[in-house]
Amino acid sequence: MRGRAADRARYDRATAHLDAPLAIVDLAAFDANADDLVRRAGGKPIRVASKSVRCRALLERALARDGFAGVMSYTLAESLWLARSGFGDVLLAYPSADRAGFAELAADPGLAAAVTVMVDDPAQLRLIDDARDGGREEVRVCLELDTSLRLLGGRVRIGARRSPLHEPAQLGALARAIARRPGFRLVGVMAYEGHVAGVGDAVKGRPARSRMVRTMQATARGELAARRAAAVAAVRAAVPDLEFVNGGGTGSVQHTAAEDAVTEIAAGSGLYVPRLFDNYTSFSGRPAALFAQPVVRRPGPGVVTVLGGGYPASGVAGADRSPEPYLPDGLRYDPQEGAGEVQTPLLGPPADDLRVGDKVWFRHAKAGELCERFATLRLVEGDVVRDTVPTYRGEGHTFL
Repeated sequence: MRGRAADRARYDRATAHLDAPLAIVDLAAFDANADDLVRRAGGKPIRVASKSVRCRALLERALARDGFAGVMSYTLAESLWLARSGFGDVLLAYPSADRAGFAELAADPGLAAAVTVMVDDPAQLRLIDDARDGGREEVRVCLELDTSLRLLGGRVRIGARRSPLHEPAQLGALARAIARRPGFRLVGVMAYEGHVAGVGDAVKGRPARSRMVRTMQATARGELAARRAAAVAAVRAAVPDLEFVNGGGTGSVQHTAAEDAVTEIAAGSGLYVPRLFDNYTSFSGRPAALFAQPVVRRPGPGVVTVLGGGYPASGVAGADRSPEPYLPDGLRYDPQEGAGEVQTPLLGPPADDLRVGDKVWFRHAKAGELCERFATLRLVEGDVVRDTVPTYRGEGHTFL
């Protein structure tokens, strides 16, 4: 057996003693994906995006490897929890309005030294000051550069709506304001190019769109490299001892790493390789995170029904946000039903070989969102479950 059939046989043997639903991470695939990220980063450290992992044990596994350093978190509550758990370098990638969290941060020297928070507006600095509640610790902050590509004099905008700081002069001005403001220390700049790192450029069956995406991304990379360098120079003029400049994402690691202004790369989805990361010309990974649903019905020839499985990913609603029936190869959704909350019919020739109780293996469209559905991950090595580790949910945390 080769490829998918061999993987299915391994996963079925490894979990034969376990009832589905369940979720696994294939450790060989996880480690191979980590090695590929390091190779593409070309010597620059990779900061692990926790949003795409959501499991402390696997964050620790990645950070134990050469080439990885630090965590990129997604809420302040998560950042503080990770810091209390021993993660010593946590960059919060999104602004927060968590007043209680800021009070805790400003009151604790250990937390204040470990956690860096994101700002792109003086109003966020005022909120932090108002929330300090007597806490005197210096708060480490990072500025975010808007990476969107703007064409036709700004009338066309491509990229996520994130920071309002688009021009180098805007970052320089806010950097100077922070340098003069007591209680804060500017330590970093971040720029996440989601329209490059998070958009596949080789979508199966859509050659014309894929060519347009590649053209857009080539233009965006060139424009952003020049603007990012200028923005970093403007910030360094105010804060010469800037500690880091973070950029990238799984889909653009090697391109971003080639920029002299960037000192570290952010990546996380490339460890699990969910289905949305199948469509890239620049890299290919191994699916590492999967979940299994049990066959509970056989409605007729060429049809089986599995329990649940309707775990849509965030983003613009569409077929690409549904999990992919992955193993056995050849199953597809009923277009009249799709992936259901409590039951999911699956069509295709492999259905006739499945029996009640058998497992069907799925890939989530995104990475860490899978962990919001499961309390534990079974870590598979070969055809054995080597360990069972809790997800964030399994540790009692649902940060968003």
